[in-house]
Amino acid sequence: MIVSHKIRLVPSSAQEQVFRRACGTARFAYNWALARWQTDYLAGGKPSEAALRKQLNALKATAFPWMCELPKTVVQYAIKNLGLAYKNFFDDLARVNRGELNAKQLRRPRFKKKGHHDSFRVDNGTDKGHPNAVTVVGKLVKLARIGWVCMREEVRFAGTIRSATISREADAWYCSFAVDVGGLAAEGTARGIVGVDLGIAHLATLSDGSTPIESPKPLRRLLGKLKRLNRSLHRKVKGSCNRAHAKTKLARLHARIAHIREDALHKLTTHLIQRFGTVVIEDLNVRGMLANRKLSRAIADIGFFEFRRQLEYKAKMAGAAVIVADRWFPSSKLCSTCDAKNESLALCERAWTCLSCGATHDRDFNAAVNLARLVPEGGYPESSPGLVCGADGSGDESDLAVKPAA
Repeated sequence: MIVSHKIRLVPSSAQEQVFRRACGTARFAYNWALARWQTDYLAGGKPSEAALRKQLNALKATAFPWMCELPKTVVQYAIKNLGLAYKNFFDDLARVNRGELNAKQLRRPRFKKKGHHDSFRVDNGTDKGHPNAVTVVGKLVKLARIGWVCMREEVRFAGTIRSATISREADAWYCSFAVDVGGLAAEGTARGIVGVDLGIAHLATLSDGSTPIESPKPLRRLLGKLKRLNRSLHRKVKGSCNRAHAKTKLARLHARIAHIREDALHKLTTHLIQRFGTVVIEDLNVRGMLANRKLSRAIADIGFFEFRRQLEYKAKMAGAAVIVADRWFPSSKLCSTCDAKNESLALCERAWTCLSCGATHDRDFNAAVNLARLVPEGGYPESSPGLVCGADGSGDESDLAVKPAA
């Protein structure tokens, strides 16, 4: 199994210049290949990333000699990424033809711009002459043709390092290591079942009765500063050094907001997987929820989709199970005591009393309990209606209706 660990780098000024050149080279190779791909396709050919890599390898010694000063994988993986982008495009096109995806979501590969997602990749491939193109010793990493670069921490996983992707975020550089740690984790022993209800008031409410996990809401907390930096940026003269400095300050703040959100989600998902063997969540239509302009900022500030993504891959590593309830399961409207359904429950009602049994429920905790009750203690039958284990649908199809306030 391949796992990744992203670590911040502390490069010297000279190394940072090499990083910038490598990112520019990768961007140039990607755009060159994309232009050739489009030209060949319009001419009636059948382009492929393998053919484009051969073409560029034959040209770069004479036409682009500066490419030879960097690791060859910088160019190779840039064109491989283009091939992957077209593969995803054609897969989505097939889904559109089958009616599974909205045509508005279909996007062709586009040319890359300087300063947008700058990155490049080096790896320990099958080249017998360079078996250790990426070498890690403590808090140092050796990259081919770049040398030893300092890191903020050591790689946490024990295994074989397959590749390293260097990327820039604001004015900081990061290295994401792909580490082969061996086979999948063994099947985990049952450690209990928990239902998790995600929300805006609280990040997550658990069915075990523990205190709800609060969301840091970094965007809401730093929104004032974000607005000030945006105004400051747009007052600067385009092309000036002051505008570049203002742009960097704004990018730092965006990165800080993203890091606070990711840190909270990582802590929550790790806590759930370590404590429970089965986690039951809802299949939320995140894209549809973001269409609500009154709630979109608060929903985006929480990261519902990222929560599910982290939970699923961590459960796979730990041998746990993630059960995804049906999108239309009325988790909040069902009384967890007598199973009576409150059809008139509004989204603004945070607590309600069941008319059948008289039980009073907190909306979020009641929903979490109902989710946990979907899976019996001895497991669940494969034919259980309304349950999906590791569902294929990510809840981001804009053509599906938004789940009602339940």
